[in-house]
Amino acid sequence: MSQNNGGVGAGTVLMAFLAGAAVGGVVALLYAPHDGRKTRQKLLELGDDARETMGRVPQAMREAERAAVATFSETLKKG
Repeated sequence: MSQNNGGVGAGTVLMAFLAGAAVGGVVALLYAPHDGRKTRQKLLELGDDARETMGRVPQAMREAERAAVATFSETLKKG
C-alpha cells in the first residue's frame, strides 16, 4: 500500500530548509553592526556559497536515491 504524503518529497523539504537558511543568513547580515561595504561583501560571499551548495544538491540526491534503492533491494532479497 502506498502512502500519500501530499506530494511533499525529501527534495522539497531540503530545498525549503536551504531557502530558509539562506533567508535567515541574509537577515542576520543585514542586522549585523557592519558598514555597508562589509555587508555587501558578505552577501556576495553568501550568494557564491549558496550557488556552490545548490549545485551539489542534485548529485547528492541521486547518490542518496541509489543508496536507498540498493539497501531496499538487499533487504527484499534477505526476506
